[in-house]
Amino acid sequence: MKKFNLFFVKSFLGPFLFTFLIAIFLLLMQFLWKYIDDLVGKGLDGIVIAELLFYAAARFVPLALPISILLSSIMTYGNIAEKNELVAIKSAGISLQKCMFPVFILVIITSSFSFLFSNYVMPIANLKAGTLLYDIRKQKPALNIQEGIFYNGIKGFSIKIDKKNENGIDLEEIMIYDHNSKKGNDKVIVAEKGQMYLSENEQYFIISLENGFSYYEMDISTVARSRKNHPLQRNQFKKDILRFDLSEFGMKKSSEELYRNHYAMMSNKQLTSSIDSIIHKNYAKDQEFYDLINSKSSLDSNLVNKLISKKYAKKKRNINKAAIQSSRQIISSIENKISNDKYSKTIVIKHEVEWHRKLSLAAACIVLFLIGAPLGAIIRKGGFGMPVLISVGFFILYHTVSVTGEKMAKEGELTSFEGMWIAIFVLAPIGLFLTYKAAKDSNLMALPKFKWRKKS
Repeated sequence: MKKFNLFFVKSFLGPFLFTFLIAIFLLLMQFLWKYIDDLVGKGLDGIVIAELLFYAAARFVPLALPISILLSSIMTYGNIAEKNELVAIKSAGISLQKCMFPVFILVIITSSFSFLFSNYVMPIANLKAGTLLYDIRKQKPALNIQEGIFYNGIKGFSIKIDKKNENGIDLEEIMIYDHNSKKGNDKVIVAEKGQMYLSENEQYFIISLENGFSYYEMDISTVARSRKNHPLQRNQFKKDILRFDLSEFGMKKSSEELYRNHYAMMSNKQLTSSIDSIIHKNYAKDQEFYDLINSKSSLDSNLVNKLISKKYAKKKRNINKAAIQSSRQIISSIENKISNDKYSKTIVIKHEVEWHRKLSLAAACIVLFLIGAPLGAIIRKGGFGMPVLISVGFFILYHTVSVTGEKMAKEGELTSFEGMWIAIFVLAPIGLFLTYKAAKDSNLMALPKFKWRKKS
């Protein structure tokens, strides 16, 4: 029996690891396609890109496990059934449930790993990837001056070069606009040729100019300015050197503490604590709101009494203004209370959704195995043909229902539990039905037959 169990486990592990790596690769390609505009043209170091991809891959592990289990289970049992090995096993008196049992234990272990990974590792990966991606987005594009195009990447300057030699250093016909005075194009530098290069510490970009002119619009008096008189100073030079600071082009590391309180960066224990904290803060704000309303209401009643009293008839206008102002303050407080409650409710829902996500992804591993294993035994096809098509169909169904449920939960149309578990509730009966059909060796589309007895 030990060899029997090892046979199914070994048959499952190969396709599982292969499909898992493919799933991670496809998810990474989707990630790169989504953020391609933020990564291209910034001269990022290979280590930075590798670090980003590593953390991104770690984020996709819980999502890649269910599709890998579904596809590999169909391939494993479909391949065994296609070779008639499953028929021989059943003829020996061993049921399909016993054939599924060793792999099912492995899937339960994988499901537990998925939850532990989501709960302890993925928050760290989300924090690292989110911080790094934010730093990359803030980084300016790499210095790349092209021929015949104004380059505006350096703050306060516009640089145009008519011709750049193949060595990337020697330049011809250079024009530089200096906008640092914030008064328009009041300074222009033109040169016949020059060179561009980086300083030894690569902190400065240097342009060495030869045989050129610089034009300065001189500062004039208010009277002259009113007459639109703009005197111009023209200087000729044989050689001039401009130095630009490149510190803003380097990627600066942000503190991870700025993002640590985000719900995607927390474990389930931290999420529960954060939800309780938000609820307690809302309770304290509610008490402050009710105290404010009570104090304002008592003040308004006193104003009304003064308003109808003959004693304060002469001050009626001032009392009336005070009452209106107090009423407006109450209305403003109510509107702020409604806005704060709506925001707090949204934050709590997002925390609850993230809490349930970790458990539902782990449960999806088990449910999709209960679909894949019996389905492979029924269709009796291994390889990457039919199993891939069927797996993609079921995973699209799971993903569509899951995303729809999550969206409805965040919009308040469903509870967080219902929204995040609806895909499991939909697919679990399908898995049980397929397991029953495969165990009975019945046709997948065959419906149970009912016998009608005629009345005598």
